[in-house]
Amino acid sequence: MDTTDPNIHFDERGWCDYCNNFEKSISHSWHTDEHDQRDLMRMAETIKADGRGRDFDCILGLSGGLDSSYVAYVVKEKMGLRPLLFHVDAGWNTDQAVGNIEKLVDGLGLDLYTDVVNWEAVKRMQVAFLRSGIPDQDLVQDAAFFSGLYKFARQYGIKNIITGSNFSTECCREPEEWGGYLGIDKTLFDDIWRKCGDGKPNDFPLVDILVYKVWYQKVLGMKVHHPLNLVPYLKKDAEDELEHRFGWQRFKHKHHESRFTRFYEDYWLPRRFGFEKRRAHFSSLIMTGQMTRDQALERIAKPEMDEHFLTQEFEYVAHKLGLTVDELQAIFDSPKKTYRDYKNKRDLIGFGANLMRKLGLEKRFFR
Repeated sequence: MDTTDPNIHFDERGWCDYCNNFEKSISHSWHTDEHDQRDLMRMAETIKADGRGRDFDCILGLSGGLDSSYVAYVVKEKMGLRPLLFHVDAGWNTDQAVGNIEKLVDGLGLDLYTDVVNWEAVKRMQVAFLRSGIPDQDLVQDAAFFSGLYKFARQYGIKNIITGSNFSTECCREPEEWGGYLGIDKTLFDDIWRKCGDGKPNDFPLVDILVYKVWYQKVLGMKVHHPLNLVPYLKKDAEDELEHRFGWQRFKHKHHESRFTRFYEDYWLPRRFGFEKRRAHFSSLIMTGQMTRDQALERIAKPEMDEHFLTQEFEYVAHKLGLTVDELQAIFDSPKKTYRDYKNKRDLIGFGANLMRKLGLEKRFFR
């Protein structure tokens, strides 16, 4: 991590907030030993009890990427659960991601439900977000994914949600300035649409963070579980195991299962704003002993994808969004803004995040 996070602080040892938080809040309480194995089995028994008499014990969002793929394997093979695999198709799947999903469904013998989001609604909202000028361009896809999952779970009375979120590869959360906005903020979406949309109504699906955090989870009793924090989970070992068992194919880097996210993180964010999410991704692997700092610096010195490929992706994204290359370039060159230029409820969301940290329900460092 470096000072492209404008609020980063280094102590007298030269340690930043993220390393200090890992040492203080995560490393001492996160173990994948026999104690955590017992916790994993207790989690499994609780979920089984809730799902008794139902077709499925739980619902699991599957993207075809490493974290969601490995947690699907853990849930079925190690916990003995009956998950419904739930995939949201927002129009940007890579062929590799689709292939990985098919291999897991077949190999694990699980049911898959695919929610295909209205592409016109996604496209129009993504163009509005691009025109807004803010770094947070993956909010649209994230909102489609999580809104679809929560709506489905609510509709069919599924109370247990499995997530691949974990400490091993995600203990260093990218700062908010880099586009790491906390949750689905309907106020922000509505204002961006009002100021930057095409002037017509949009039926883009949204479940606001207050709905799924307060109403769904606290009132209706939905629970979100993180099994990967209770098993030995090392990136390369997990990739090797999935490849050996199912023929699963590894990606060059995190989030490359989505063609838009790959473009956004490898081209748009570093070249327009100077933000490299790989710094946070690699920092997580460094802190958890899976990568050296020198290896990370060598990787970060050059793009993951070559220039010719990135130029082709720029053209592909423009055409898929109904823009000319010149129109997308004009947006790329437009004034930079942040979410603070639009109505939002960030203060309320931040209060909730800080409260969760104080209660010990969230250990990662948020800013």
